[in-house]
Amino acid sequence: MLNITAIYPGTFDPITNGHLDLLIRATKLYSQVILAVAVNKNKAPLFSVAERIQLVESVTQQYPQIKVVGFDNLLVECAKKYGAQVILRGLRAVSDFEYEFQLAGMNRNLAPDLETVFLTPAEQYVFISSSMIREISRLHGDISKFVPAPIQQALITKFNREI
Repeated sequence: MLNITAIYPGTFDPITNGHLDLLIRATKLYSQVILAVAVNKNKAPLFSVAERIQLVESVTQQYPQIKVVGFDNLLVECAKKYGAQVILRGLRAVSDFEYEFQLAGMNRNLAPDLETVFLTPAEQYVFISSSMIREISRLHGDISKFVPAPIQQALITKFNREI
């Protein structure tokens, strides 16, 4: 394995099994993976940045090569701060490609030495999104197949309901 650091950015509100699939697979490709939790003022997250960081840390603690950080600046600046050479992005469907392609082009323009690598999730996770998980949980649906137990419990607590 080459000594390469990848950065995996997103809002992770909440992190799902699909996110974890990509993250864990990335640990086999890169010596360090920075999971960067974005503030993203254009969205109204359910969990605060501090809560999202804590939740991600709770489900990734067995992977010493994963570091979880928050950021509220340009991704390329965050990548530079942590010495990342690769931006890791997930593609669930063809519909994701156009937006991700534009982001990759802009990031390459802003930081030419920073490469973007796309991974696709395992088939059983392709349809999972954080927004769907939040909505199912809000409506008292079973999300146990889509998120780790600590995330499920955090959503139950957030929506003030019981299993």
